[in-house]
Amino acid sequence: MTQADLKAAQALQAPRAPQVLAMGEAMVEFNQSPDDARRYLQGFGGDTSNFAIAASRQGVRTGFVSAVGDDLFGRMLLDLWRDENVDTQFVRVDSQAPTGVYFVSHDANGHHFDYLRAGSAASRYRAQDLPREALAGAQFLHLSGISLAISVNACDAAFDAMSKIRAAGGKVSFDTNLRLKLWPLARARATMREAFGLTDVCLPSWDDVTAVTGLEDRDAILDELLSHGVKVVALKLGREGCYVATPEERRIVAPYPVQALDATGAGDCFGGAFVARLALGDDPFAAARYANVCAALSTTGYGAVAPVPRAEQVLRQLAS
Repeated sequence: MTQADLKAAQALQAPRAPQVLAMGEAMVEFNQSPDDARRYLQGFGGDTSNFAIAASRQGVRTGFVSAVGDDLFGRMLLDLWRDENVDTQFVRVDSQAPTGVYFVSHDANGHHFDYLRAGSAASRYRAQDLPREALAGAQFLHLSGISLAISVNACDAAFDAMSKIRAAGGKVSFDTNLRLKLWPLARARATMREAFGLTDVCLPSWDDVTAVTGLEDRDAILDELLSHGVKVVALKLGREGCYVATPEERRIVAPYPVQALDATGAGDCFGGAFVARLALGDDPFAAARYANVCAALSTTGYGAVAPVPRAEQVLRQLAS
C-alpha cells in the first residue's frame, strides 16, 4: 500500500473536516425513456456535485457548498450526498426558492436539455452564507464556470470563497464548463479570466477552453492558463487522454482504453479523481494517470453518478 493509499484509508475512518469542498448547483434530472417518450427516469445532475461524489469515492473527505429548496427534490439531493459520504452541513435549505430541475429529451438530432433553474435556491446563495471555518481548513475548493454563471450573487460568493481558501493556504480547482445558455460568451470570457488568476489547478475541456481563450493550439492554451498564475493544468482530451502542464514540465498522459457506453459526467469524474489524488499526495502526472482510468471506467455504465468507480477498482486496474 502506497502512502497515498494509506492516507485514503485513514480519511475514510476519520470523521474530520472536509479536505475537498465543491461549490455550485446540483439539480434533479428527468431523462426521457428511450422506450416511451412520455416517461422520464429520475436521476441527478450538476457538475460540481458529480465532482464531489467522484472525489469522495476515491477516499477523501468531501463537502458540498450550495443551497437547495425546502422541497422533495432538495431532500433527495441531501440524501444522495449523505449516501455518498459528502458532508452536507454546508448546504443551506432555502424555504423561499425551489431546487433546480432539468429534463433531457431525445430525437434524431441527439439529446436536448431544458432547465427549470431560474431563481433556484443555489442561484440565491450569497457570500455571507459561506462556511468560513471549512474554507480555512480545506485543502481544495472546486468550482466551475457554471458556479460563476448561475447568478450575480452566486458569482460574488464564488470569488469570495476562492479568495478565502487561498488566504488560508488552501488551493482552488476550477473547471471551465462553459454553458452559453447561462451567459453570453463575452461575459464568460471576462469572468473566467478573472477566475484563472485565483486558480491553482485548472481542469478545462477542449471545446470550453478554445471558446474562452480563442486559441486552438494546445501549448498556446497551456501557456495562456499558466500565465495567469495557474500552477497545474490538466487539459481534458477525451479519447486522447489529457495534457498535463506545470510551469516546469508538460506531458500527454495516455488514455485508458475501455468499451464506452455513456460519457455523461466523465469530465467531472476525471476532475474529482484528479483533485482527490492531489489531496492524497500524488504529483500531477500520477494523479492524471489515476484520473484517466477512473473517468474511463465511469463511461462503462449509464449516468453521471452510478458508474463512478471507487478507489479499490481504479487501483486494481492500475496494478494490472
